Amino acid sequence: MMYKQGEIVLIPVPFSNLSSSKKRPVMILSNNQYNTSTDDVIVMAVTSNVRGMSSEILFDTSDMTHGKIPKPSCIRSDKVYTLSKEIIVKKYGEISEVKVIEAKNKLFELLSDANRNE
Repeated sequence: MMYKQGEIVLIPVPFSNLSSSKKRPVMILSNNQYNTSTDDVIVMAVTSNVRGMSSEILFDTSDMTHGKIPKPSCIRSDKVYTLSKEIIVKKYGEISEVKVIEAKNKLFELLSDANRNE
């Protein structure tokens, strides 16, 4: 099955200590070329547990180009995984390109050296 950048899907996400996993929604971050040429997708965690962290990108069903999510949520740009497409359980829909760009920018901020230009 083809998966596109910006789709929100349900996937078993491993705990950080790899002791087990829990089914959670994620946003597909990897671009469509990568998604069609590999068996994996790169994803960002999605949660309805909004904590107001600067690494979160808030969204709700109105930010979806199609489909819906059960409640207002956020994309966690600090939780990035590479996982097999084979373990995707279902698709919720697709988030707007504006929110995808916002997520990429947040990830770039996390990876940038804030002191480098000083």
